[in-house]
Amino acid sequence: MYDVRHTMYDVLRPITSYEFRVTICPLLAPISNLKLTITFVNMKYVFSTLIVVLIFNSCNVRRSPAKIYNTYIAEQPFDAIIVPGITYNGKNWDDIMKIRVLWSKFLFEKGYTKNIIFSGSAVHTPYIESKIMAMYAEALGIPKANIFTEEKAEHSTENVYYSYYLAKEKGFKNIALATDHRQTRNLISYIKKYKFDLKVLPIQYDTVSLMDRTEPKIDPSLAMVDTTTFASLEKRESFFKRVKGTLGKNIPYTAE
Repeated sequence: MYDVRHTMYDVLRPITSYEFRVTICPLLAPISNLKLTITFVNMKYVFSTLIVVLIFNSCNVRRSPAKIYNTYIAEQPFDAIIVPGITYNGKNWDDIMKIRVLWSKFLFEKGYTKNIIFSGSAVHTPYIESKIMAMYAEALGIPKANIFTEEKAEHSTENVYYSYYLAKEKGFKNIALATDHRQTRNLISYIKKYKFDLKVLPIQYDTVSLMDRTEPKIDPSLAMVDTTTFASLEKRESFFKRVKGTLGKNIPYTAE
């Protein structure tokens, strides 16, 4: 999913470098030909990125993830939890994907949720994130009948929006967002702004650390889109359109 972390990486993209060769002495040209590189950074990208970071981090009331979890877990069992996707590299799950999947497994096995909705399209690589995570969850023992995938979202705000209405279509009423602390913090203001009836269950890392973190075997090709037509988000959208997506501005809102 595209989020602020990817936006920060994009600051490094609009950099232009110019190389100059300076000869100290014409007679010693072969050994005195020095190469100087001058780099120019387009400051509008830096400024825009700082604004995005400030929006997400200055408007939220900082509460302990443990307190947030303890507040909302009292409302279990949930009909479904929403777990946002993360890029899959085609070889193995990274730490973020592993923690999110294991957290969903914990909540399901404890009986805190009846179903799991993994959310995410093929964003940065040709693997549908939600399908990859669903395969890992099933390989870890979660019944396929209790796993759902939302395959349109390309940004964390879209994870919430599309998964929330998918849950409603399935008849789920008591719904929670279950993800890591950073993403939880970034999405709380969005959830409040659009009045989604969503609880939040931030990952409790001390709990996940006690779980078996062995990566199960899956067949990633089952979640792969056509590579001849696939284009990553960076190639399909401009920097500013991706920033808008991070803020939830690319969603075709209706009056639900």
